[in-house]
Amino acid sequence: MLSPAVAPYDHVLLDLDGCVWVGDEPTPRAAEALSALRAAGRGIAFVTNDGRHSGEDFVRKLWRLGMQASAEEVVTVGGALQFLLAERHGAQRAPAVVIGSESIHRHVEASGMRIVNGTDFVSRAAVAVVSGHERFDFAELRDATTAVLRGATLIATSRDPTYPTADGLWPGTGALVAAVETATGQRAHTIGKPEAGLVHAALDRLGPGRALFIGDRLDTDLAAAHNAGIDGAVVLTGSTTRQEAEAADPSPVAIAANLAELVLGTSP
Repeated sequence: MLSPAVAPYDHVLLDLDGCVWVGDEPTPRAAEALSALRAAGRGIAFVTNDGRHSGEDFVRKLWRLGMQASAEEVVTVGGALQFLLAERHGAQRAPAVVIGSESIHRHVEASGMRIVNGTDFVSRAAVAVVSGHERFDFAELRDATTAVLRGATLIATSRDPTYPTADGLWPGTGALVAAVETATGQRAHTIGKPEAGLVHAALDRLGPGRALFIGDRLDTDLAAAHNAGIDGAVVLTGSTTRQEAEAADPSPVAIAANLAELVLGTSP
């Protein structure tokens, strides 16, 4: 039985970090909430700004945490980046500078672009990509700065300033983007939430029907839902307090302590 807050919707889009899990632990009764959505016949999509991992990595993590998922249900910012670069630059095998994880590097290469970090071709890069990862270093910042100052287009996978972990909030992609923007005076084009592209990609996969986006951030998840023209709900297991959620504009259609409370209508 789904809660009155969720029952009217045909599809539910879910953020991952701070909503389905925090670090390597699921949020309370998240598996039960997902099972209830599937039992009720609701379409599910997982929509994430996290460029550190591939879609397959997220599927494996969901299964490891006791939640069923398929690759078709996971919409990643890395996949959106690959599609964009392939459309604009892939056919020319254009050079790119990349700040990002191994997964982001693979997406850029799969788009048809050539990664030129640390080479004499940095100044000729058509694109500089910025995506958060734990091994960020000065060499990446230097190459991205050089590329952008020589005319490369600056692209960020997101602007999330932080992401939630078991140890609290850690620096997100937005912190790295700010460094490059400060060094170059240029503003990055953002691919992930709060832009509507990832949400639209998920809706295309799910098909017709009324959809609800559930996430933990006002500036990305709730804003992305609004920009895509669908309803958004906020859970408090990540980066947002109840006071912030209640004061948000646009307002969420529901606020809950966690995903299970929102979906099932009960506290853990």
